[in-house]
Amino acid sequence: MTAITPLGTAPKTARTGGGITSDFTTFLKMLTTQMQNQDPLNPIDSTDYAAQLATFSGVEQQVRTNSLLADLGTQFGLMGMAQLAGWVGQEARSAGPVWMGGAPVSVQIEPAKGATRAVLVARDAAGNIAAREEVPVTSSAYQWLGGDMAGNPLPAGPYRLTVESWNGDKQLTTTPVQSYARITEARNGPDGVTLLLQGGISVKATEVTALRAASSG
Repeated sequence: MTAITPLGTAPKTARTGGGITSDFTTFLKMLTTQMQNQDPLNPIDSTDYAAQLATFSGVEQQVRTNSLLADLGTQFGLMGMAQLAGWVGQEARSAGPVWMGGAPVSVQIEPAKGATRAVLVARDAAGNIAAREEVPVTSSAYQWLGGDMAGNPLPAGPYRLTVESWNGDKQLTTTPVQSYARITEARNGPDGVTLLLQGGISVKATEVTALRAASSG
């Protein structure tokens, strides 16, 4: 008769659910084989069986717990997307690029403290300066009309806006300008939720600093 080594310890569980399930099945087979092939003249002590059964129960519980956690994760993900569905159609404010398609874009100007003048700078997708214009030296909303330095309309496309704060001839800071854009889609991916804005511009949901109802225009 082939000797069977007693199951003194539980099999090591893997980090993934598939690995734990495999260990669970292997443990069950080993325990059953041990019971079938034990030496009747020298049976395994009942306390060893009790310990092994307790370990078996622990492995089973871990499999079930992991399954429940996976289900809960899926439900929370769907819940988040359901909540974000209410964002679609609204306007989100972020520091990402803005889409200029001919209509004015609402931006938030935040000049530095102590500035005596502020300049709004628009750069195109290649990083070239496309426009510069003086703006009020106050923290307020501003309608960017999308004109170049000669006052002509800029070509349609994405632009990144910054504001330069000046005190006399000394430049104090250059800071990103936040703007509003309509949300057209919400996507859930490995890096979290991404919002698709008008013009195909995408920003992370965590980068949105304000929401408002879409304008009628």
